[in-house]
Amino acid sequence: MSEVPDAWPVLPVMLISSVGGFLHPKSDQRWDNRVAALESEHYHRICEIEIFDITNSRWERFIAAMQKPFPELTYLDLSVYGGDDDDDDDDDDVVPVLPESFLGGSAPRLRELKLTGIPFPSVPKLLLSANGLVTLELWDIPDSGYISPYTMATALAVMTRLESLDLQFRSPPSLPDTKSRPLPPPTRFVLPALTELKFKGVYEYMEDLLARIDAPLLYDLYIAFFLDFDFDVPQLHRFIGHAEEFKACNHAAVLIFTHSIELCLYPKPKAVDQHARLVVQVLCTESDWQLSSFPQVCSSSFPLISALEELEIREFGYLPSSHWNDDIEDAQWLELLDPFTSLENLYLTYEIAQRVCGALQELSGEMVTEVLPALRNLFVDGSGSFEDIEEAIRPFVAARQLSGHPVAIDHWRRESLF
Repeated sequence: MSEVPDAWPVLPVMLISSVGGFLHPKSDQRWDNRVAALESEHYHRICEIEIFDITNSRWERFIAAMQKPFPELTYLDLSVYGGDDDDDDDDDDVVPVLPESFLGGSAPRLRELKLTGIPFPSVPKLLLSANGLVTLELWDIPDSGYISPYTMATALAVMTRLESLDLQFRSPPSLPDTKSRPLPPPTRFVLPALTELKFKGVYEYMEDLLARIDAPLLYDLYIAFFLDFDFDVPQLHRFIGHAEEFKACNHAAVLIFTHSIELCLYPKPKAVDQHARLVVQVLCTESDWQLSSFPQVCSSSFPLISALEELEIREFGYLPSSHWNDDIEDAQWLELLDPFTSLENLYLTYEIAQRVCGALQELSGEMVTEVLPALRNLFVDGSGSFEDIEEAIRPFVAARQLSGHPVAIDHWRRESLF
């Protein structure tokens, strides 16, 4: 029997741990087995590594085992556990930085790289050797793992096969150093295969990154910005305008959450086989901050906004009534609506309708048709008194009738259009 294994074919090895494995009574033994595989003479056969339970006490041996090249490695997914299960010390939340020598500094066959909560500031150098990468996900990037947008862009330049890019910073300090900020190159490089891009961080980082790249095949874009009171995102607008799939979008939803506000754009139902999705989110809690910051991102210069025909504005989930500050000015609601110059159908939940209609009834003279000039139908969900809404909106409806741009108001069953 001892000779049988020598006859077995040389097969690739997948090293996988289950979520929550650190809580299992045999977790230490299982962890030792995993690391032993990384340390064994057969490490060169490992093609996939997927580990979700790396605690700080296990880092030292794990990193030591990962200092050499893994020539067959195509998939790497690592995630840290916030602290050791037997120690509540706050220091356990600090994850050691992956060294430049990780994977021997080279991963020529790597196709998917996913790191969560793991600082790896030298990852761009590794990426230069992984020019066949298809998926790159760096989630919950801590401050100690900061990578400048210029360095990241340089690494992306060689990734002609990259299809999905996901960069998410943990906190607002992901701000580029303005003193050492290089000028954008005269020409941008194209990521010809990129179809999905997700980002969470400060808008300046996103702007500096997008100033260097184009992705004409993009159809899935998710952007989450930390709150800022002076958004300036011309590169984001340009980037969206160069993506052909988004030009089919003519439906939108403004969703108001407890901790954020976001704009979602979609194409007509069944307009394309692969539905495009464009989401821009501002992370903040105060309702007046949401309304004042959001129009800066989604201004009239935002591609597609002026061509949208249908818009839904709603609170998402069970947003408490206390979320709405009484000192929100009507002008903030009008500023939110102002870019939607081609909008024909507007759908509002009852709570939102009370506030929007209150703002619209203040319009007079030429302003009646300057805000939402193409509006034909206003739909309000039936969760409250429809008569109250009709009373609030009556001055606006009458003024639009006199101007030759009538608006009809009707019930709307509270179901998302999209």
